Amino acid sequence: MNTASIDYYDKNADAYISATTELDVSHLQELFLALLPSGGKILDAGCGSGRDSLAFLKAGFDVEAIDGSAVMVERASKFTGLKVRQLTFQQIEYRSEFDGIWACASLLHVPFDELPAVLSRMHTALKPQGVLYGSFKYGDSIIERDGRFFTNCNEARLKNLQDKVSGFSGIKTWKSNDIRKGRSSEQWINFLWRAV
Repeated sequence: MNTASIDYYDKNADAYISATTELDVSHLQELFLALLPSGGKILDAGCGSGRDSLAFLKAGFDVEAIDGSAVMVERASKFTGLKVRQLTFQQIEYRSEFDGIWACASLLHVPFDELPAVLSRMHTALKPQGVLYGSFKYGDSIIERDGRFFTNCNEARLKNLQDKVSGFSGIKTWKSNDIRKGRSSEQWINFLWRAV
């Protein structure tokens, strides 16, 4: 994760949590969970407030959560009851441990040229046939907004990434509109990949 983005979340954790904890992303969670074995193990990578970790726990899954921001780790630990770990994507060193990795609106803080290595680490962390869900703001640019760094992706950039990282097959790629108030014109690209 870009260090400027980590600094942003450390300084603005409460405002970010307030703006995102109640967002209903159950439709995305259901698509992801349907591909996992019942009670499987999930890594919530870039867990933020812990909103999704808590939903997965309530659905009966075994959850490990990580975030690069120390303040987010503290808040998510309190919110979920999990011992959330402070790790960036570049520090992931799990091996064949997870049935699924959930990276909702988090990989976008990784510089584009670092994404192949990060995705390779995620592949290594997945069990065979494990599933990765990720989402990016839609586009082909790299921007900085409010002190945060964003890597945007579109279909071509995702294909480029998949071609650079061996061992993933695509399950589904789709666009969606932002569900935050006043942002419905902003689009996201979502993907589900399987470790093969």
